[in-house]
Amino acid sequence: MKTEQKLGFADFMVEKRKIKQEFFNQVNLMVDWRLVSNIINKHYQKGNSATGRPSYDGLILFKMSLLQTWYGLSDYEVEDRVNDSISFSRFVGISLDDVVPDHSVLSRFRTEMTKKGAYEKLFKAINKQLEKHKIIVKKGAIVDASIIDSPLKPKGQTTFQIENDRSEEERSDEDKNNENSHHIEVTKIQKGADPEGRWIKKSGKTRFGYKKHVVTDEEGLILGVLTTPANVNEISNLEDVLNTADLPEGIYLNADKGYASEKNEQILKAKKIKSRILHRARKGKPLTERQKLRNKLIGKTRFKVERTFGSIKRWFNSTHARYKGIAKTHTQNLIEAIAHNLYRAPGIVASNSIKMTK
Repeated sequence: MKTEQKLGFADFMVEKRKIKQEFFNQVNLMVDWRLVSNIINKHYQKGNSATGRPSYDGLILFKMSLLQTWYGLSDYEVEDRVNDSISFSRFVGISLDDVVPDHSVLSRFRTEMTKKGAYEKLFKAINKQLEKHKIIVKKGAIVDASIIDSPLKPKGQTTFQIENDRSEEERSDEDKNNENSHHIEVTKIQKGADPEGRWIKKSGKTRFGYKKHVVTDEEGLILGVLTTPANVNEISNLEDVLNTADLPEGIYLNADKGYASEKNEQILKAKKIKSRILHRARKGKPLTERQKLRNKLIGKTRFKVERTFGSIKRWFNSTHARYKGIAKTHTQNLIEAIAHNLYRAPGIVASNSIKMTK
């Protein structure tokens, strides 16, 4: 009952944020932008524009990226909103006398920062600040993945080998050790299609794009992000996903049955992380009542990562890959992770304050 009340309060806080300057003030209190700016300046060379005027500060462009994520805006739209909205321009640090960066500047900034791997560093630096404020708490973790559809899929008469997502069928040891046997081979790529996206069949529906693998804390705040082609099976890359999250030893990891394997149990053991991977029934070996009960208890925490995926789609109108290629799609995933954590942070602070007063 307490959990339901807390979630209701958090949802109430989220609904209020889009229309209040208060949210921007709360973010500014939680984030030391000087530290963020230092990271940006190491990777983004401002120099001079083509007209000889000084280029825009990278922090302005990064804050515009946050605004366009929070409000589901394109590069063109966020330029217009910063021009028209006093609260937007104040948040990014532009006065009424300044010229707002146009969409092309924002696009070039994103491209340069992507090439230099800067968003990963920004994500970790901001998360460290949220940890300092006790907003992110690493008492336990959850891992899961979600498909990101790309609109730039191949069309026409093309033959594909399609991987079934999280197949329940048993694999031979040879198959488990040769992930390429499960990858989708595209025999033809049409002009305009994303050459790095891949096909996958999930719930009977064929989809094309990428897969976002995340690690969250037990409240669904994102600790690590890995982006792969859509056909990469979760069971094969648990270690790579965990390496993105800086998890402490001794905590529990919650995961669904798609991660169940002896190899993954050994990976968790080597990292000194306790396994809460759901048991999976096998052919001729149904789950025991004890295993069913364990799965049910794990599910009470594990659902929060699914809520995170759903919240990003609903709050930020993030329904597909906005860019071409795995590198920029990973950038999209990282910016959305930063935006999600900051978006939820004020509600968590308020909820923690209420608990302390009781």
